[in-house]
Amino acid sequence: MGAILSLEQISLAYGPIPALRDISLRVHDGELLGILGPNGSGKSTLLKLMCGLLSPTAGEVRIKDTPLKVLARAEIARRIAMVAQESHFRFSFSVEEVVLMGRFPHQGRIQFEGRHDLEVAHQALRTTRCLELTGRSIHQLSGGEKQRVLIARALAQEPGLLLFDEPTSFLDLRFKREIFQLMQTLARDKGMGIVVVTHDLDLAAQYCSRIAMLKKGAIYAQGEPTEVITATNIDSVFECPVEVEINPITRKPRVNVL
Repeated sequence: MGAILSLEQISLAYGPIPALRDISLRVHDGELLGILGPNGSGKSTLLKLMCGLLSPTAGEVRIKDTPLKVLARAEIARRIAMVAQESHFRFSFSVEEVVLMGRFPHQGRIQFEGRHDLEVAHQALRTTRCLELTGRSIHQLSGGEKQRVLIARALAQEPGLLLFDEPTSFLDLRFKREIFQLMQTLARDKGMGIVVVTHDLDLAAQYCSRIAMLKKGAIYAQGEPTEVITATNIDSVFECPVEVEINPITRKPRVNVL
């Protein structure tokens, strides 16, 4: 697998306050990378660096072999899409209209959607199992349905890299599982690079192929779930004693708070 995104010794500070320190990380085609860490550890800031919303004070972010800083916003949006933790819509757009918003980076300023845009949008809706929602208002959807539509909008950008910031925070158990399964499928079957920031250690352990754990703006550990999700690491990073066992069915780590 090739690296679709590379971060080389990235640091970021807000004035005198350091937010990230010496981050070196690669995201590969076809993998689901989980970013874990307590509140304030720099997870969301790291995502914003990955998609060019923030610029590092040191180091370089590269998409394939191109520095992110030399690309225009529209070009970045054609390569990288982000699904934020929350999205609010002032107007009652239909589901189809919301997904077609993902086609903006591929259109001129006064260009309207054409047949190809509709085909891409409808394929994104099929991939996320939202096609039956097409005519409904975004305001009429449940939390899980809305999140799938927002993923469809991101897929309509036709990116190679997809970033998720706490995509399951407000969802029930069923929809949490569905969203992680969808991310895993996009990585495995579509060959996309997927990065997810999450607080759910068990779901990250079950579905992510690799994990980076942050502590105070630096990478504390990274590797396969069994290498990173350990009682020692969690106690050190989250300051919470836990027991980690291997799930007998999935053979993945399972965290029990003591």
